[in-house]
Order: sequence, then C-alpha cells, then structure tokens
Amino acid sequence: MGHCGFITTLKNVREHPNADKLVLATCFESTVCVAKDKYYEGQIGVYFETDLQLSMEFCEKNGLLAVYENGVNVSGGYMDPAKRNVRAIKLRGEQSDGLFLPLDCLAYTGAKLEEFKVGEQITTVNGHEICRKFIPNTNAPKTAAGGAGKRVKRRAKRSIAPQFFEHKDTEQLQYYLDQFKPGDQIEITRKLHGTSGRTAYVKTFRGMKRTFWDWLLRRDGTPIYDWGTVSGTRRTVMDTFEGGFYGSNEFRKQYHDFFEGKLWKGETVYYEIVGFTHDGKSIMGQCSNDKVKDKDFVKQYGKTTTFSYGCVPNPKQVAGVADPADPNSTFQNVERQSRMFVYRMTMTNEDGEVVEYTPEFTRHRCMYMGVDFVPVEWSGIIPQNPGSYEDPTITAGEWVMKKVEQFYDGPEPLDPTHIREGCVVRIINRPTFTAYKHKNFFFKVLEGIIKDTADAPDMEEADGLDDEAETV
Repeated sequence: MGHCGFITTLKNVREHPNADKLVLATCFESTVCVAKDKYYEGQIGVYFETDLQLSMEFCEKNGLLAVYENGVNVSGGYMDPAKRNVRAIKLRGEQSDGLFLPLDCLAYTGAKLEEFKVGEQITTVNGHEICRKFIPNTNAPKTAAGGAGKRVKRRAKRSIAPQFFEHKDTEQLQYYLDQFKPGDQIEITRKLHGTSGRTAYVKTFRGMKRTFWDWLLRRDGTPIYDWGTVSGTRRTVMDTFEGGFYGSNEFRKQYHDFFEGKLWKGETVYYEIVGFTHDGKSIMGQCSNDKVKDKDFVKQYGKTTTFSYGCVPNPKQVAGVADPADPNSTFQNVERQSRMFVYRMTMTNEDGEVVEYTPEFTRHRCMYMGVDFVPVEWSGIIPQNPGSYEDPTITAGEWVMKKVEQFYDGPEPLDPTHIREGCVVRIINRPTFTAYKHKNFFFKVLEGIIKDTADAPDMEEADGLDDEAETV
C-alpha cells in the first residue's frame, strides 16, 4: 500500500470557521478542505495522500490544472501543470492534508463506477494512469560526479552482497490501524528526517575463479565470496563513496568505517544519517517558513527551517589528539557535522534466513558498539480493552493512533529550532519487521515546499533512479 489513491468515504463533514464556500472533512484520520456545495457526509470518492503526483491526463480531464494569462488564473484549476503534486497546505487558516475528489473523477477512464469498492487502491484504471509517487526534478539526472547530465546505467554481473537486504518500506499508520490487536507489544520511536544507510558484515563478492576450461570456453567461472563489510543507501549497494545525488557520498564513509570490525558475522544495521554532508550541505534541504503561511509557526521556529538535529555545517576544531590510535591526528571536532541513529538490526545466516533483532537487543548492540539508537517515546502493551469509558467502541488501532499523537508533533527535542518529523510505531511481537509511520502536518507542509524548490531529488527519493544501483 502507499503511493496510490484510495476509494473511501467522506466523514465528519463540518463547517470551515473561516470560509463560507468550504467545509472540512476527514479521510483516514486526515483533514481535507472541500467545496461546500459539492461534497457531503458519506460521499464515496478518491482520496489522494500528500506526496502523490497526479497524471497529466487525469488533471486535464478533471479541470485541475492552473492556466495563467497575464498573471491571472483563468482556468479555476489549482495544480501546477509541471508538478501536479498533492501537498499539505493551509486553506484560510485550516489544515488540508491530501485531496478528495468525487468518484466520477474516474468516469473518463470508461470504468464502471458502481464496481469500485471502499478500501480499494488505485494507481491505474482501465489502462489510464491516475497517480504515482512524486519525485521532483526527475528530468535532471545526475552524472557520477553529482551534476546534471546524461544518465549512465551500470550493470554489475554479480551481486556485490547477495545477503545484504534492503530495509522494508514503512507504510502510513493511518491505513493500517486494523493490524493492531489487543495485547500487542508496541514501541513508539521518533522519526528523524535524514537519509537512510545500512551496513552489514556478510559474504561479499571478491572476484571470479576461472579454470583453464573456463578460459578456453570463455565462461565467467565461479564467483568467490568472503566475509566483508559492505554499506549502501536504502536501495543501492555502494562500491565507492564518490558520486551520487549529493555530489559525493563521502559523508557516509565515516559510518561505514565506524562499523568496520564491530559487526558480528551476518549482522546488518539500518540507520538514519541527519545533519550535513562533509562539505556543509544540508542533507535534507532548507525551507523558508514564511511559505508555511502560519504566523505562529514562524514566531516559534524562525524564518528558515534546517533539519540540523543539533549538527552544524562547519564544526569547530580544537587542538588535541582526535584519534588515540593515531598520535599524528592533532585536531578534533567539538561539534558534529552529522549524526547517525540506528533503528533496526538483523542477523542473516549463510542460507539467507533473516532473524529480526528486538528493539531491546538492538539497543544492547548499539550500546556495545557505542552508537545512538533512535529516541524512544513510549513502549508498552495495547490494553485488552482499549476502549475507555469515554469511548468504549475504540479499536486497538485507534488506541495506538491516540497514543502516537501524544508524541508526533512539536519541536524536535534534539534541536528545538525545527519541528519533529513524526513517529514510527513498531509491533514487536511479529516474526518480521512490522512498523508504521505517522508524520505531523507541518512537517508535510515543509517537505512539500522543499521538494517543490529542490534542484534535484534527494537521495531518499532518488534511490531507485541512482546510477550507483547494483543489479543482481
């Protein structure tokens, strides 16, 4: 699930306090603003979540595109024709998180509207693309040096590390409330806005062993694998720290080197890197808070948001021995340029079977290695009877949502100059990694603005497009 439209019903339709022609309504725990004369309680339609891009055809057929003549919008549409992305915004002082359209917005596809079922997910209908994940500036691919230019697709003959597995995507909590059961053990951690990394000590490709007959018959031979440390982004395996969408992945190398010699055979550690790159560039971009259009937000967080997490672009250095093992290292940083936080660890045997570490054991390993674990907000058991005397009908999932919303908003404790991204809630008593994310509204607004003004997609968004990608 995710990166799709959802067939759903409009709930809790209510007056907009500051607009006569708009009403507020609820879709999947999110508030949307809709036209008062076209929408009503229980109406079936399509909900598009924040961070989706609608297809050009869909926008044209439904009159969603803004058309300007002499600086005036003459079409009545509101979608940027180049981006067509759904964003979290404030409309007349109220939050609008996503887009809801009546079911007849799909009529042009020729589909039978009466056959759509509530809960159905759509990206394509009758061969017509409806929506996809929004990745800005994908028309400006990067060269190996990190600049715009012709994309070069490299294909490796062999997997660098066959047992170096990607982290599972974390889906949105609001769509999975039915996955929580009374008695489940859960842990709520803070979500940090950075770029993903992973490092493992697994069998890695060392070369090919070729016999005389291999040479004679022009065969590749037999691949040779041996234990070694390997690192990557969310989607890619790196055999070099040069290039990439940051111009260089040199800032990742220090964390690869940190884990060298510390991981047990078969261990993979998944982490988030926050702050700044080695050349002082913000990992996740910056945003003018004036664009949020909320005076109280600007008053609290200032004119600009930089997701720094207490890090600085250019750390101060003082004289001293930075590395006890190297007496010649005469300077050490007194400030951090970036930070790493572990959120998951696994053990993979030589047959490729994965054992998930519990959060408690992961924290034990982190403490042993001297690395930070993502901040924990709450840990406990979902009550057998999650409903309270105020609302005895509440489900386990709704109870979890209320618990998460105690922690997902407000200033980031690691650096109160910017807002939190949100929370991740993990169900511990599952055999595989099971976790869901919940982002706060103002973070979504900032994220949308940053993507709209980005020169290139960030590493997290571009990971599947990167020309570093390893092919098995």
